[in-house]
Amino acid sequence: MEWVITAISEDRAGIVEEIAGIITKHDGNWVKSSMSRLSGQFAGMVQFTSSQSTNVSALKTELEGLTEKGIIINLVETSEQPKPKGQKAQIELTGIDHKGIVAEITHLLAEKQVTIEELETDIFTASMAGEAMFTAKAEIRLPEGLTFIELREATEAIAEDIMVEINLQMDKAD
Repeated sequence: MEWVITAISEDRAGIVEEIAGIITKHDGNWVKSSMSRLSGQFAGMVQFTSSQSTNVSALKTELEGLTEKGIIINLVETSEQPKPKGQKAQIELTGIDHKGIVAEITHLLAEKQVTIEELETDIFTASMAGEAMFTAKAEIRLPEGLTFIELREATEAIAEDIMVEINLQMDKAD
């Protein structure tokens, strides 16, 4: 069986250890995770597998019990997915921070049926001007029928409108 957990809590030491302990106790194997501290909150996602003999009810009960410790958990059983189709690419974006950058670029990607597999964003201070700069890096997958050149042209067209520099690169390893 395959599972995905999402967890959010006020950040403190030991959150990951508590989740890992429950997964291990219920014959689970930690596969992949992504976790961050955002504004004093811990947010994480964990993918794990377990054997068919796992007592699912006991697993769910123990994970739900973490709410008493301030950890909000969502557990979803998943199934093995086929390898995604379409070309994989990376997109990097940098510009002076302002409202709407994420909304505009994700609107374009959704319009083109591009899926976002991973996304990281941040705001930093420019070294010379001292202005707040926004940066985003994403792993994306183009749908079948959309060429890399078509996506590059679309991102170049929007870059000036939202006042950012966009770098799009095709993943040659995929």
